[in-house]
Amino acid sequence: MTTKGDFAFRSNENLGRSDDRTYSGVLSFLRRRYTRELNDVDVVVSGVPYDCSVTNRSGCRFGPRAIREASTQLAELDAFPFGFFPFDTLAVTDYGDCYMDPHHPETIADTITNHAREILKSDAKMLTLGGDHFIAYPLLKAHAEKHGPIALVQFDAHCDTWPDDGKQLDHGTMFARAAADGIIDTSKSTQIGLRTYNDTDAGFEILTAPWVHRNGIDAALDIIKKRAGDAPVYISFDIDGFDPAFAPGTGTPVVGGLASWQGLELIRGMGDLNLIGMDVVEVAPAYDHGEITALAAATVAHDWLCLLAQKKGAKGHVIGRI
Repeated sequence: MTTKGDFAFRSNENLGRSDDRTYSGVLSFLRRRYTRELNDVDVVVSGVPYDCSVTNRSGCRFGPRAIREASTQLAELDAFPFGFFPFDTLAVTDYGDCYMDPHHPETIADTITNHAREILKSDAKMLTLGGDHFIAYPLLKAHAEKHGPIALVQFDAHCDTWPDDGKQLDHGTMFARAAADGIIDTSKSTQIGLRTYNDTDAGFEILTAPWVHRNGIDAALDIIKKRAGDAPVYISFDIDGFDPAFAPGTGTPVVGGLASWQGLELIRGMGDLNLIGMDVVEVAPAYDHGEITALAAATVAHDWLCLLAQKKGAKGHVIGRI
C-alpha cells in the first residue's frame, strides 16, 4: 500500500516536503502537516475566518481557505530567491481555523485571543490567515502578553487608527485601541503603503505608497529597521496594501498602492528584525481574478517563513543577480 499523497493528514513529521501534486491532495497551508500537537513546532499556521467587522465588501471569511489553496505551488520547489526548502529546517504545522460563534459577536475578540494564547504558550510563533483586519487586535493582545509592547509593521491602504470607543468591532479602528491599551509601541512602529487620509498619525511613522514609489525599497527598510530596533516586531499585512491591479480580491481596494514586487522586497528585507508573529488579512476571494490576490497573500506569508528558516540556519544556493 502506498504512503504517498495527502501529506497534510498522513505525515507524522513536521519537517520535510510533500509529494502531492499542486492540483491534488488535501489542502493545508504550504502542504504542512495538519495537527494541534505543539511539541517541537517552530511556527503554527492558523486561520481566523471572521469578517463581520468590515465596512465595505464582505467575504474575507473565505480568505484562509483561498490562501491555503493558492499556496500549493509554493510548496513544490525550493523557495525563491532564498534557494532553500524552508521546511527542511523550520518545523511548521497547520493548526486549522479558530472556532468562533458569529451569533455572539461579544465573544469574538476573547475567542481569538484565547486561541492565540493556546498556541503561543508552546513557544511556537504564529502565522495567522484572515479574516478581516480587526482580528489583528486580539492577536496582538496575546502576543503582547508574551513579549511586552510590540513594534507593529503594518502594510495597508488605510491607517486603521480612526476614533475607537474601546468596544466596537471595526476593522478601521483597532490599532488606535491597541496603541491606547499599550499593546503596541507606536514610537517603534511603521505603517507602509497608506493612501487614505486621517487627521493624526497616532504616533506611527507613515510611509505612504507614493513615498515608497518615489524613494524606493532601501529607504523604506532603513526607516523601518531604525525605528523598530531590537523590539519584538509583529507584521500585519492587509492585502489591500497592494494596488488592486495586484490584489483585486479585497473588501476596500484603493488605487495607487504597492506593487506585489515591492511588498515582497520589503518583507524579504526584514530578516534581521526580531520577528515574533504575522497576520495576512482581508483576502476576499469572491472579488479575486485568477487567484492573484490569494497567490500574493500566500507568497507574503511564505517569504516571512523563509526569514525564520534563515534565522534557524537554512542556507541556500542563489542563482542569478538577486
